[in-house]
Amino acid sequence: MSSILVVDVGNSRMKWGLARQHTWISQGVVPNTEIGTLALRNWQNLPRPARAVGVNVAGEAARVRVEGQLARWRVTMEWITPTEVAGGVVNRYTRPAQLGADRWAALIAARRRIVAAELFPRPCVVVNAGTAVTVDALDAEGVFRGGIILPGLRLMLDALAENTAALKVPPGQMREFPTSTPDALYSGAIRAVCGAIEQMRYALRRDDSGVICYLAGGAAPEIAPHLAGSVEVVDNLVLEGVLALALSAPHATATAHH
Repeated sequence: MSSILVVDVGNSRMKWGLARQHTWISQGVVPNTEIGTLALRNWQNLPRPARAVGVNVAGEAARVRVEGQLARWRVTMEWITPTEVAGGVVNRYTRPAQLGADRWAALIAARRRIVAAELFPRPCVVVNAGTAVTVDALDAEGVFRGGIILPGLRLMLDALAENTAALKVPPGQMREFPTSTPDALYSGAIRAVCGAIEQMRYALRRDDSGVICYLAGGAAPEIAPHLAGSVEVVDNLVLEGVLALALSAPHATATAHH
């Protein structure tokens, strides 16, 4: 049975996975600065994949580096572009192709999880908490209603440290009522992200079924304990969506770069 290599190139890290059908054979994560070492290190002993499919929000240089690592297998990278409909999700972005491909993949993975788990699908918010935080609204019918983007925890804290002389302080902790500047800064960043998520959840709440939150990204473990309601941390949500797109419509939702 042939395998598929799927990749998710974020702003600072790249996640990858090798799968046969919906079963993962191998997975890993590297900083974007180390993408150029994948073929010699992480991928050296992997079997040759039949296809390679991915999403990339890190720009042209990262794309070129990833494609270079596939040269040993003579496999062409297929980069996903969001469409109007795929994987049971309707894309309501004004220009569907301009939605971040990682957000699109995460929405499709979330929809698959809800449909598989529930007789009557319910709405959800899909959060990717990395360098930036995206909070996307998916209604019970599988329509992506829209979403927001805000700075990630580190970006918020770095911006305050860089632009306010008095706020260059050591890291703080989350407190209900912070009584030190480090704790005030960290707690403020956590509350800002959680508030954005809860407001999006509130906007989707039309009945008593509740709105589940799927939470992914490097900062997910920091944010999850401070959210109310139903929260599910899914480490590789984007990869799940990329794999689902690759398996459901081979070569249809993904295009090789020209």
